[in-house]
Amino acid sequence: MASDDKTVSAESGKTLQTIYNLWPYMWPADRMDLKMRVVWATFYLLLSKIILLSVPYFFKWSTDALNGRMDAVGLLPTFMLGALMLVIAYNVARLVQWGLNQLRDAMFASVGQYAVRQLAFKTFVHLHRLSLRFHLERRTGGLSRVIERGTKGIETIVRFTILNTFPTLIEFVLTAAIFWWGYGFSYLGVTAFTVWIYIWFTIRASDWRINIRRDMNDSDTDANTKAIDSLLNFETVKYFGNEDMEARRFDQSMARYEKSATQVWTSLGWLNFGQGVIFGIGTLVMLVMSALAVQNGTQTIGDFVFINAMLLQLSVPLNFIGFVYREIRQGLTDIEQMFDLLEVDAEIEDAPDAKELVVAKGAISFRDVHFSYDPARQILKGISFDVPAGHTVAVVGPSGAGKSTISRLLYRFYDVQKGSITIDGQDVRGVTQKSLRSAIGMVPQDTVLFNDTIAYNIRYGRPSATEAEVEQAAEIAQIGKFIDSLPEGYKSMVGERGLKLSGGEKQRVAIARTILKSPPILILDEATSALDTHTEQEIQSALDVVSKNRTTLVIAHRLSTVVNADEIIVLKDGGIAERGKHADLLEHNGLYAQMWSRQREASEAEEKLKKVREEDDLGVIDRRAPAAE
Repeated sequence: MASDDKTVSAESGKTLQTIYNLWPYMWPADRMDLKMRVVWATFYLLLSKIILLSVPYFFKWSTDALNGRMDAVGLLPTFMLGALMLVIAYNVARLVQWGLNQLRDAMFASVGQYAVRQLAFKTFVHLHRLSLRFHLERRTGGLSRVIERGTKGIETIVRFTILNTFPTLIEFVLTAAIFWWGYGFSYLGVTAFTVWIYIWFTIRASDWRINIRRDMNDSDTDANTKAIDSLLNFETVKYFGNEDMEARRFDQSMARYEKSATQVWTSLGWLNFGQGVIFGIGTLVMLVMSALAVQNGTQTIGDFVFINAMLLQLSVPLNFIGFVYREIRQGLTDIEQMFDLLEVDAEIEDAPDAKELVVAKGAISFRDVHFSYDPARQILKGISFDVPAGHTVAVVGPSGAGKSTISRLLYRFYDVQKGSITIDGQDVRGVTQKSLRSAIGMVPQDTVLFNDTIAYNIRYGRPSATEAEVEQAAEIAQIGKFIDSLPEGYKSMVGERGLKLSGGEKQRVAIARTILKSPPILILDEATSALDTHTEQEIQSALDVVSKNRTTLVIAHRLSTVVNADEIIVLKDGGIAERGKHADLLEHNGLYAQMWSRQREASEAEEKLKKVREEDDLGVIDRRAPAAE
């Protein structure tokens, strides 16, 4: 029992914290116009409540008038005129009350949508502020689902919190006062007890349903994540013929969702049934009391009708309180993950006194740099080297030696744990991230393009670039002729992640994008390692043009791409094993020479195989001849 109390206490604390986080969006400090809309919407709601409470009176008086009890009405001189006017007043009051509710909703619409937009925007910006580590550990499909559900829950919570909860409490108080004043304490007691039991049952049942809702959300997120992950890897699925396996994985997640969703709707049915039973019993007791009073002559038929009408009107906010509570709790459940995202601290932050990076020459210096993704496995162990302004330095080594980590540290996706990285003497931790990254251009190994036009992807390097500048960058990157050959030219769509383009074409787009950015510092992170030898040579010539007169750091797997580097750094086990020019390292006959020899043998074998295939295609080889002994 104590454990349940602690759970309820923790849930209540989290609910209050979420409502506190929502308050700036419910009452925006910098938008007086929206505040006034909230005020006017609240005014219209209160006015509609007052008019709503007058409706049963008109019903009572018209009933008594039609029953010949004008003494009970005492308002109008004649029977027919009195009854007719009261019926008209009854319907006019209902119409005015309905109109005020619509006016309230219209006034509040912009407030709710403002809250949705602002919180969604804040979450989107925050996700881009978070570290690379966070995004490598999270699934994109799950994140998108969290944001989607969260934004849908915001308007519901904002609307119900401001415009319904407080005015509904006022309606309860006024209704209870009318029963006490007009019919005595017994009617007040039955009303209060019914409302209390109704609210108690609603809250307990809704709390029970929240856990079911969470299970449904989790299974929905899991199914959506699997679907997006599978579709993003469409080609891989086809390569291995695993469509059935992907379908089974997705169906298993949807089966969980089906079960949870069924429980959500079933539990809602039981909740509504319980609410109906509680309110039905309370209504029965009060109507029996009124019927007995009518038989005793202490009440009129109009009083009986009035009490029934008041109870029917009371059932609406009562049922609405249950609906409001359910919607708010479910909305809080939907958006609590969004607020959890907002509470995740960015791993890399600008220092309070961070300044803009000033690049005079572009000289890079690594000094005693230590780094690890996991404390149990050190990646870099005291790396020190320089990339002089305008020079090209290559970093090579076996897989896992820490080559790509160097580029990530320079971009400040992570911070060094010991040592320093400077550009023209300025520590990268002491400058703003925006100014640092605007000074560096990157051509990565795996170029991922936006699902938009080729022009959009090239212009991404500098969004303000003109069409002529985009085309010039494409020409320098040696992709201009290819683009011109397409039916839609620069307006051609590249597809999801650029899948409509070949590897070489995507790399050329990445090069053109970097040319357009025109940074003083360039990083080539294994930019040609995924390409065939012929394409690599073509891309390399374009890279040579881009890197000319720029400070260039080359992270390379294929050593043939770095033979002209001013210096080659050979990494092994997180440290520098060798360094020097290509010819010097070959003469040294160490690790670099071994790597060069292995790659050259592999390249020669590839060329021989290619030649054999070409001769086979031309019919030079006679496959009927016996094999040589």
